[in-house]
Amino acid sequence: MRNTFGHIFTLTTFGESHGEAVGGVIDGMPAGIDIDMEFIQSELNRRRPGQSAITTSRQEADRVELLSGVFEGKSTGCPIGFIVRNTNQHSNDYENMRNLFRPSHADYTYFEKYGIRDHRGGGRSSARITISRCVGGALAKLVLRQKGISIQAYTSQVGDIALDKDYSRYDLSLTETNAVRCPDQQKAAEMEALIAKVKAEGDTIGGIITCVIKGCPTGLGEPEFDKLHASLGQAMLSINAVKGFEYGDGFNSATMRGSQVNDVFVPSTGDQQPITTTTNHSGGIQGGISNGQDIYFRVAFKPVATILTEQQTVDKEGNATTFTAHGRHDPCVLPRAVPVVESMAAMTILDYILLRNAVIL
Repeated sequence: MRNTFGHIFTLTTFGESHGEAVGGVIDGMPAGIDIDMEFIQSELNRRRPGQSAITTSRQEADRVELLSGVFEGKSTGCPIGFIVRNTNQHSNDYENMRNLFRPSHADYTYFEKYGIRDHRGGGRSSARITISRCVGGALAKLVLRQKGISIQAYTSQVGDIALDKDYSRYDLSLTETNAVRCPDQQKAAEMEALIAKVKAEGDTIGGIITCVIKGCPTGLGEPEFDKLHASLGQAMLSINAVKGFEYGDGFNSATMRGSQVNDVFVPSTGDQQPITTTTNHSGGIQGGISNGQDIYFRVAFKPVATILTEQQTVDKEGNATTFTAHGRHDPCVLPRAVPVVESMAAMTILDYILLRNAVIL
């Protein structure tokens, strides 16, 4: 099982949902970076359970402990080890799933691959493991903000309630002002009502998260197999429940002509770079390499597999049976997945900045 992400800035994770702790090791963190513990904890607080009535009721403080790689408040350049202890497990809620496979869950595939699985909360396949990604992403953000790079994700669709795809039409600073993490207050209220309705029915629902990266320099990405958008796609598709990724105009480009989607180059009036474009259909990436424009992409999340209504399934011996899941589960992962999307984007961008610096002579 590969548990490491990245090339130079790497995150290796460990832990299970109902184990003693989850955690990881960050390697490649530049030395001399101010380590803002309040900021790191605030990023975890955005992901933690029990935030509102539309998330799981599991209550975890999710307090992060840095074990190494920091001295007198600054990164030393050495590996940063960290843990977040699990404190509120209800393992008995999963006892009726010990010998069953939940439909569309990782239960069956994990068992077939390894011959053993931790049925408590999904074990390693639990979205709780994304805690480690948020710690890694917070550390990456501390470096990126010194370079003037910002990353902002938001919920742009829940079920059939959707925002316009053009992120520039919204004040993204409003994202954190509601439980859904949507910058449109009216749409946010509609999304929240829909999630509450679905939760009351014992069901789940999916949606889309949009992410915008501003201030990214030109030249990030490799021309062949490590294209920047390919790595961003890999990062996003590694997140629990993600089913799709598109950047720029994405699938809409398939219905258009080159004359409609080509981004025309013009001289820039800014100080950062001499050339800019009149449009940004490319999503800030051309030929697999960043072009200095905003990078934006969309990530589709499926409904959570564990629903609280009776379902048909089979046991380990292949016998047909029925079961009803118990426990505390999110009716919609999107509100808590927003910081996870940002974290994976932050680690990817920082990794490519370090990679570019490593190969430029």
